Amino acid sequence: MILEHADITIAPGRNAEFEEAIQRGIATVISQAKGFRDAKVHRGIESTERYLLTIHWDTLENHTVDFRGGPLFPQWRAIVGPFFAKPPVVEHFDLAAERG
Repeated sequence: MILEHADITIAPGRNAEFEEAIQRGIATVISQAKGFRDAKVHRGIESTERYLLTIHWDTLENHTVDFRGGPLFPQWRAIVGPFFAKPPVVEHFDLAAERG
């Protein structure tokens, strides 16, 4: 399983609108993607316009090829993209250690 980590900065004063949009986008678009497992969104405390979106995918290709290269990605960006103050920084991670 792969963890996608997206560091998102939105335009000031649009938190409520963005939070509704990202929840809707996850529920209606990303959740339909091949290999999607789950998603979480965290809002910054010190920087309230900053959000961390984490998504678990079955494989790296499920995100980079199937989702980003398929018809769902433009739908996703149409929902959340208008809120971005700058392009999100997206990275992928493998699990290295775990404690339950």
